[in-house]
Amino acid sequence: MDRPHKSGSYTGEFVDASRGRINRGIFTSQAIYEDELERVFARSWLFVGHESQIPDPGDFIQSRMGEESVIVNRDRAGKVRVMLNNCRHRGMRVCRYDSGNTRKFYCPFHGWVYSDTGGLIGVPKLKTGYHNELDRSKWGLIQARTASYYGYIFACWDEETPGFEDYLGDLRFYFDDFCELPDGSHDDWEAFGGVFKWRMKNNWKFSAENFAGDYYHNSSHASVDAVVLSPAGTKGRHTYDTVSKAREVYKLNICVTPDGHTSRGELFKDDYDYTPTYQDMAVVEDYFRDCFHKRRDKLGEKARWYGHGGTIFPNVSYSNGVQSMGVWHPVGPHETETWRIFLVPKSAPDEVKNVVRHYVIRYQGPSGLTEQDDLENWGSAHDGARGTIARRYDYHYGMGLGHEQKGWPVEWLGGDVYATEDVSEQNQRAFYARWAAVMDQPA
Repeated sequence: MDRPHKSGSYTGEFVDASRGRINRGIFTSQAIYEDELERVFARSWLFVGHESQIPDPGDFIQSRMGEESVIVNRDRAGKVRVMLNNCRHRGMRVCRYDSGNTRKFYCPFHGWVYSDTGGLIGVPKLKTGYHNELDRSKWGLIQARTASYYGYIFACWDEETPGFEDYLGDLRFYFDDFCELPDGSHDDWEAFGGVFKWRMKNNWKFSAENFAGDYYHNSSHASVDAVVLSPAGTKGRHTYDTVSKAREVYKLNICVTPDGHTSRGELFKDDYDYTPTYQDMAVVEDYFRDCFHKRRDKLGEKARWYGHGGTIFPNVSYSNGVQSMGVWHPVGPHETETWRIFLVPKSAPDEVKNVVRHYVIRYQGPSGLTEQDDLENWGSAHDGARGTIARRYDYHYGMGLGHEQKGWPVEWLGGDVYATEDVSEQNQRAFYARWAAVMDQPA
């Protein structure tokens, strides 16, 4: 297809990261949207689920990659697979349930049957209709490349895209931190409560960039900060608010260049001791106090880092504290379908799991107070990109431009990174620079 602009380059014309300018057309153009489905979503590693959602052979969940439905299952041999939920005959979905357990996937249109490994094992009229000339070995379900990283499942359609760990690059330090249990170990998490799903009237990129590094929009959450939302029993919305107020910290935005992945968090300036947080819940307090000391003993100097989350390019945002994965699925240029799962340590006491469950329902998801604020922000921002007059003018992404410090303030933060103390829009600039670079790659 023809490019939707003259120069043939998204870098510079639509995204000028060096000046902190973003053209509003990248959020509203149908031609650009169709271009990014092919160039971004068909070539990137995309989050599709967590292994705890499919613990046993035969278990499956229905997930998405871009606009397309996929099956994430554990076959009878225990292998995790990701397959296009699309019959090879006429394209009907062969899996119509959100989750379950099965050894076969059956197309209700013409009755083609697929095994849990994706092979075509049953075709009506194979002898009388196809005269035994249909080679079933060539007509199985289309399979994606699959990677499981500490139980988090990612998939990719493109054989030329680097493997998942290479794709993560220097973000591995921060995503490893997210994958750690509160005690610093890499044991099992478990998803709970199903998958929260809702639709929003905004382009998917507004959501992805917000979680990439927007520390600057606290004014929109003022009403949430004024109530007791955190389990700590004090005003504020974060589980780490009480801890942060008791210690000196650097609040850091970190972009991993040139991959477009981002992280946010706090680096405690000095050594510190445990800050009581759950005083009215003895079992919960004891659990997190014990985890704190185990984590500090295990990680040493690196225990000073406390991640808040970030975005793995292009469209999955991970949140620490509230352990969740939010995926911003594109539904045309003007709509996004959000899928979010929440996780708890599998071995934690039931009292801890209940506290976390009640907290996340208030915090994120369609019932969460902060996510309701965000939904209004992104919807209004998207409307601001569609106006006849407004779209003639670029958005400003220049906060902190030129003040990034490479590798600052400690060298173990994760390789070739750029960190800025306090608020900055460097993460958003890095996200869009990566988006433009991917869009500029040959078709």
